[in-house]
Amino acid sequence: MKVIFLMGPIASGKGTQADILAKKFGFFHFETSKFLEANFKKPELAKEKEKFDSGQWNDPSWVAGIVCKEAGKLVDEGREVIFSGSPRTVEEAILIIPCFEDKIGKENILFLNIDLSEQESVKRSLARRICKANRHPIPGFPEFQKLTACPEDGSELIRRSLDKPEIISRRYQEHLNRTVPIFDFLKNHGYSILEINGEQSIEKVSGDILNNLSFRHDQYQNAAGN
Repeated sequence: MKVIFLMGPIASGKGTQADILAKKFGFFHFETSKFLEANFKKPELAKEKEKFDSGQWNDPSWVAGIVCKEAGKLVDEGREVIFSGSPRTVEEAILIIPCFEDKIGKENILFLNIDLSEQESVKRSLARRICKANRHPIPGFPEFQKLTACPEDGSELIRRSLDKPEIISRRYQEHLNRTVPIFDFLKNHGYSILEINGEQSIEKVSGDILNNLSFRHDQYQNAAGN
């Protein structure tokens, strides 16, 4: 049983790479924002919805509660999970990580960081899309710009409301100020962070990730050979 936390700034390709790993190895891709949005229909969460829609980050304790509850169920069912974006703050990390340490052991939790410059983050964010039906990510790379329907399910392609220049820059700064400090927190608690160069093609980033996942190396090599 493994749980992987795939981290990085906005548009670094976390969702795309999590999807790739999910397909290759059967992980459940836990997209935290999707679970948060499902709760925004509740009237008492109107303020949290306003924060989310403006590009601000939600209350860490509320986010951590949803992650531990929903992802914890999956682990209890024997599912391996890969996160694309959680935890985003030290406060979240303090609450989320012990949930999985208690369930599968510290040695089975892995952290990867996809590094990306602010300039490239803005460029990709303005060009990327998601599908309306299942939120499959359509990366902001030239080879995807002519797509008119989702290659996974055929549904309409839309742009996320958060992908506006001012919101993108705000979210990138939030990442620097609130997510990057998590790395020191993790190192102080005995974790290593695998650093991945995000300024590459999807295929090269995926290759670097797979080469760093030693626990799946033989399985990956066999799959590549086939």
